Amino acid sequence: MTRAALILAGCALLALALAGREGIGKLALVAGLPGPAARLIEDPQIRGVALYRAGDHAAADLAFRAAGRSATYNRGLSLAATGNYPLARAYFDAVLFANPADSEARDNRAVVHALIPPVMGAGNEAGRIAVTPVTPPDGPPVEKFNVLGKPLDAGRRVADAAWLEALPDDPGEFLRLRLADEHLRRLSIGLTPPEEGDPW
Repeated sequence: MTRAALILAGCALLALALAGREGIGKLALVAGLPGPAARLIEDPQIRGVALYRAGDHAAADLAFRAAGRSATYNRGLSLAATGNYPLARAYFDAVLFANPADSEARDNRAVVHALIPPVMGAGNEAGRIAVTPVTPPDGPPVEKFNVLGKPLDAGRRVADAAWLEALPDDPGEFLRLRLADEHLRRLSIGLTPPEEGDPW
């Protein structure tokens, strides 16, 4: 029996030697030794898993970034562990876009979303969020256009009584344009057969 055990141990050592660093690293990861496994594994996705299990989340994130799209879910986890919650949410959104039925990604996205503080903006007099516009070197494009002879208002107009009085009151024309637009939309997606000439 001792001889059989020695032969079996020799075969196991030979198999380990033939497996190389990568195989030994994977065995170490399965055996619960993620630290040594991370030093032996070259594949960035598996190395990232080993680093994540070892608690080195920043290095795991770098490994998952190198792994590319195949590690999207794992990158979301490592980003959440490093505290980059908005980007982690974006990665979980990407996973859910590819597989909307992934309940783990949905749950993790909900947890990460709850950790993101809400964005509060200062409003202007029109009740909108104030922004600083970036003007092109040749001037703002709003000044270059006219709509029915009236200059555009650069988004500062408020829907008040004076603005409503300036609008044309022609419901028949609006309905005709709306129906024509809907007909073109249905033609473009194939819901309405094209008009044919008189078959007779």
